[in-house]
Amino acid sequence: QVQLVESGGGLVQAGGSLRLSCAASGRVFNSYNMGWFRQAPGKEREFVATISWSGDGTYYADSVKGRFTISRDNAKNTVYLRMNSLKPEDTAVYYCNLYPPDNKNWGQGTQVTVSS
Repeated sequence: QVQLVESGGGLVQAGGSLRLSCAASGRVFNSYNMGWFRQAPGKEREFVATISWSGDGTYYADSVKGRFTISRDNAKNTVYLRMNSLKPEDTAVYYCNLYPPDNKNWGQGTQVTVSS
């Protein structure tokens, strides 16, 4: 099992930016594809972005493509999500996990709130 701790969320105005971090420990981090997911109030958790174990492959949900960038630093066991041009509809709790996600690994998440 891998332990995941998300951070970097906050309150930001529409059009602003944030960078989320996910620190991993436990299993060998750099052997796994990683992903970011989010859950808005009253909605199901949804996929946001994924990155391959080597970092050279990424894929995004259509709703964030061109605005969000996923990256990773395997030396630091950390995956990042840079979010630009934020919109109120990006408001959610953001989680990282393996990709595909392992239900044993969901952490507390980090809250992102975008005001209009």
